[in-house]
Amino acid sequence: MTRVAAVDCGTNSIRLLVADADPATGELVDLDRRMTIVRLGQGVDRTGRLAPEALQRTFAACREYAGIIKEHGAERLRFVATSASRDAENRDEFVRGVLDILGVEPEVISGDQEAEFSFTGATKELAGRDHLAKPYLVVDIGGGSTEFVVGDDRVRAARSVDVGCVRMTERHLVRDGVVSDPPTEEQIAAMRADIEAALDLAEETVPLREARTLVGLAGSVTTVSAIAQELPEYDSEAIHHSRVSHEKVREITEWLLRSTHAERAAVPSMHPGRVDVIGAGALVLLSIMERIGAEEVVVSEHDILDGIGWSLA
Repeated sequence: MTRVAAVDCGTNSIRLLVADADPATGELVDLDRRMTIVRLGQGVDRTGRLAPEALQRTFAACREYAGIIKEHGAERLRFVATSASRDAENRDEFVRGVLDILGVEPEVISGDQEAEFSFTGATKELAGRDHLAKPYLVVDIGGGSTEFVVGDDRVRAARSVDVGCVRMTERHLVRDGVVSDPPTEEQIAAMRADIEAALDLAEETVPLREARTLVGLAGSVTTVSAIAQELPEYDSEAIHHSRVSHEKVREITEWLLRSTHAERAAVPSMHPGRVDVIGAGALVLLSIMERIGAEEVVVSEHDILDGIGWSLA
């Protein structure tokens, strides 16, 4: 067993996994898994820079995570940063802050690397499940970007495109600094057109329609599953490997896009940090399912974070 700590810092959230990895059995045993909404990508699409308050929220979460990593005695630590920090002009300020707090330099990985980690994390434990046909299409719908990976036992093709729940919300649903509540039909149509253009881009290099099983990752997808199951609270065990039909995803997406902030906030499984961006994230998922003709999505709680963990083992 190797005790590893993995940090995934995205556009909307920063997450920590401390686990014991056993390469002999293919098991990754969680000791601590947590997520904090820090919205690091706040305004990046518009300004090209990480906002000072977003950096402070992220550094506060890093200090908390440093204590947990030390408490568990992790032997190896890897910190991976994704879309927002790739795009920002002042990413050096972010790198210095993380290095000071955690003692490791964040790796600002490419979209292709992000896709490979996501695929490994999501599919390693699906081996031997004959009822899930290959190849898989793994989609990781993040805050700033969405990763598409097609593969079976290994990655065959991958592409990262700049559509995510935060980016789409800020680009299309914000007027005068406030998220539309609910958005207009024109705003939704513009967002949908942006998503469709990104899917066209992804299809240039990734054979999306060859996939036989769609595996969905990250908070937008897991929250849709929680709503579909009418969970009284967010329950990772109930969500992991649940299946949500195309019809149910469409129904939930339509409701999210016509609901008010208060109505979404009242959903018991909804994280407060997702209330304003979940409609955009759900629309990305629905658009993907329609594009490839998927009848259902298999929802995974294991994703890039687990892939980073395995890279240390």
